[in-house]
Amino acid sequence: MRELLSTFKIRREERWLVLAALVVFILLNALTVCKYGNQFMQPTDDYWKLFIGRFRVSGYDPITYYVVSDWEVRYNVYRHPLLAFFMYLPYLLNQAVIYLTGLNGVQIVTALILVTTSLYSFLFLNRIFREIVGLGKGDAFLLSTLCFSFAYIMVATMVPDHFILSMMMLLLTLYVAGRQIKEGRQMSRAQTIWLFIFTAGISLNNGIKVFLANLFVNGKRFFHPMNLLLAVIIPAALMWLFCRWEYKTFVLENEKARHAQKKQEREEKREKERVLRLEAARKDSIRKVQGDTTTAAPVAKPMMKKRAPYTGKPIGKGEFMRWTDITTSRWDTTVENLFGESLQLHEQHLLGDVFRRRPIIVRYDHWWNYAAEAVAVLLFVIGIWCGRRSRFLWLTLSFLAVDMALHMGLGFGINEIYIMSPHYLFALPIAMGYLLLTKHRWLRLTGRTLLLLLTVYLWVHNGYLLTQYMLT
Repeated sequence: MRELLSTFKIRREERWLVLAALVVFILLNALTVCKYGNQFMQPTDDYWKLFIGRFRVSGYDPITYYVVSDWEVRYNVYRHPLLAFFMYLPYLLNQAVIYLTGLNGVQIVTALILVTTSLYSFLFLNRIFREIVGLGKGDAFLLSTLCFSFAYIMVATMVPDHFILSMMMLLLTLYVAGRQIKEGRQMSRAQTIWLFIFTAGISLNNGIKVFLANLFVNGKRFFHPMNLLLAVIIPAALMWLFCRWEYKTFVLENEKARHAQKKQEREEKREKERVLRLEAARKDSIRKVQGDTTTAAPVAKPMMKKRAPYTGKPIGKGEFMRWTDITTSRWDTTVENLFGESLQLHEQHLLGDVFRRRPIIVRYDHWWNYAAEAVAVLLFVIGIWCGRRSRFLWLTLSFLAVDMALHMGLGFGINEIYIMSPHYLFALPIAMGYLLLTKHRWLRLTGRTLLLLLTVYLWVHNGYLLTQYMLT
């Protein structure tokens, strides 16, 4: 645990780098605060309706705003088992702000979390390039900056969701594992357990990646019975049992109450509509008796709920299988979302939500958007080839493979796969880093030039569109 905590210490040579990144992340979060400050700063009795009803940035859920304003276990406990508890101290801080100022400081408190986790994500990534991949300061800074120019990593740094927190823990896991691979050390059971608690506690499926890190670092020792039992099986089983206990203790009764309230509201609405229809029929009868041939205006029939056009056919209807998708086009998703929207925002349906009006597949307006995407993918593939003998690179790619199996294979969240990109998109610049180590000078120079042009283009393109959206 001490070694993990020591990685958060900012070194002397990193201070200017940290200061520059800090300014950028503060400005990005300021855009969110400015857009919603007038609506969200006033305390209210129904924070859920306020935040969920009014926050509109792609498909992000502002549940963190709710939890930090009025603490309750409202995250899906099977996907984010410890996240609500991690937010308890920020909730207490916000309560102090409300008590002292009379204003809800949830956006400021949440922005502090986002800026801090974004900063350490940037720092850990830069250290990976310097200490593990072996790049110089300039190339490390270039690739770190490129990573945060990617559209949905940039957006993740400024929205009240868990993705940038997950990215920080995944990069910390890679950094710790990479140092141990390079130094020929083993990953201890205690390190594995602590990383698993925080990584899986934020997003349960990412816990698998901690076990992969243990496998790549320890090699055959991973399969030692005591390591499997103490570092993998028992922590995973305890986390799952905790999820079940958490659901029964904090969620079940509130969930039943909400369902009962919704059922009552539906019944009251149907009763009101029935009374209106009877009243309209009575008035029509009176008019007919009096010889009036006109009829009362018909009462509008309730709208029938239709199947949402944005969802594909799931594998099954179970608790988890209902989130899968086997019909959405994988090719279109790859071009327009996986390596499209994740990297550069579409101008049409800018930051739209597929659960509202945004189509799953949106096309770019210009050929250069596809050219930029092709350059990014090409550099990624060449980087994999250049670093094919690196165990650390294959560890990084194994993280990517987990997400691809989940999203592109099973189709979990495939309709908005770009939102999940902070879980895996850092694999692209890490692979590209190995291209800059090639012995071929012309390839290094070409790669460095293309990376610089791509970085500038993405910061301008995404920064302009994001600022435009947040200021309107």
